[in-house]
Amino acid sequence: MPFSGKSEAVQIAKDIGIPVFRMGEMVWDEVKKRGLEINDENVGAIANQMREKYGKDIWAKRTIEKIKSMKNVESVIIDGIRNTEEISAFKRELKGNFTVVAVEVPDELRHRRALNRGRKDDSKNLEKIKERDKREIGWGIDTVIASADIVISNTGNIEDFRNKIREILNKI
Repeated sequence: MPFSGKSEAVQIAKDIGIPVFRMGEMVWDEVKKRGLEINDENVGAIANQMREKYGKDIWAKRTIEKIKSMKNVESVIIDGIRNTEEISAFKRELKGNFTVVAVEVPDELRHRRALNRGRKDDSKNLEKIKERDKREIGWGIDTVIASADIVISNTGNIEDFRNKIREILNKI
């Protein structure tokens, strides 16, 4: 779910040299292409519109194109999977091992973190944050979390979480 610590996990992967593909950047690119401001409302609306028009796996397909354009890459991190159709697209197109890692955090803690994060597409309004949760559950993120190969709890301190992520990345 949003604000669970995925961005922190992704940064650790980057730090150890694993290429990272953030699916949200594909959405941001589309929002910019349409001349719209990057904010939660526009990003969510475009993500929805494109899924309705081109299928639930549209963002996975765009991410796959970017991954396949890279040369000599053994493994990558994909940040932002929201539904099982995207997982299926990645498994089908990228072949090889594909491990889904979910980061779990109780809603109250996620919401507190959300109000403090400050990324440009984040809302500072708790009701809007809860609306985003509902939107993403509507896309199927709850099913992705429930079917994850590895689930990490992120309720402790940041260093413990970082250590868990490093350990998992070293294993896979």
